[in-house]
Amino acid sequence: MNFFKNRKKEETPGTDGNGDHNRKSAFTCCEFDRSSWFFVFSACLGKVMAVQDACRELVVKDREWNVDFSRGVIAFGTDEYPLQFLGSEASSSNTWLWGWENVNGFPEEILQTANQVRAAGEEWGLEPLTTAEFELTDSFNGHSLSIVACGLAEHCCYYRGPHSGGAVLVAFSGVPEEVFAPVTGQKFVSLTMQCIQQFSVDHKLFVESFLLWNETPYEWQDLTVRAHFKDDPIFKNDLIIEFEIVDSFWRIKCMKNTGRM
Repeated sequence: MNFFKNRKKEETPGTDGNGDHNRKSAFTCCEFDRSSWFFVFSACLGKVMAVQDACRELVVKDREWNVDFSRGVIAFGTDEYPLQFLGSEASSSNTWLWGWENVNGFPEEILQTANQVRAAGEEWGLEPLTTAEFELTDSFNGHSLSIVACGLAEHCCYYRGPHSGGAVLVAFSGVPEEVFAPVTGQKFVSLTMQCIQQFSVDHKLFVESFLLWNETPYEWQDLTVRAHFKDDPIFKNDLIIEFEIVDSFWRIKCMKNTGRM
């Protein structure tokens, strides 16, 4: 698992540095402050939300879940997938605990992703990734921390498994490749609206990182980006996204489906 250090010569040919073959990434193509949770979260959110949405439909399918940490697998129904333990939420103390703290004595093999996330946090000076335990908030919880963990990782999804004392958060792999397929133009718009309404993000970085992961060609003109969903059988025209700058941050003003000019 690599962490997008802008060292393109060190990346494996045919990858973007995060395991996604032939895909670019905001971490290799965009300049932003990696010591800022706000920006790192913005860069990870679109990709992970698209993957999670497909995972729910193609993998989880509302089936019963079960984890076996000794074997390192999570099961949905009778289907099993290799897991990585990310961390846990505790209801009694209202806290998050990163898996790399390993108070449960889990095998090191299932803590690799958590350890690599901490390494990225140490490199970037990103405190939420390097502090073992802290209070759960709307901004920092199992979902948001797992979004960043999976945004930095290779092909993987995450699952929040609730239990009587809180919840476990695991990343897992080995799912069908369709889970990581680019989304349609309509889905892109739907997920974008969902994300900017639900989360505090930098809209420009969110949109650009999402388009890069989605392999959608685009170009900028001033405060407007034109994205070409040319192979989309339904969304056949360009998507025009107009921005405005509010308090130094980019915000989406409107999105339009229109023909190319």
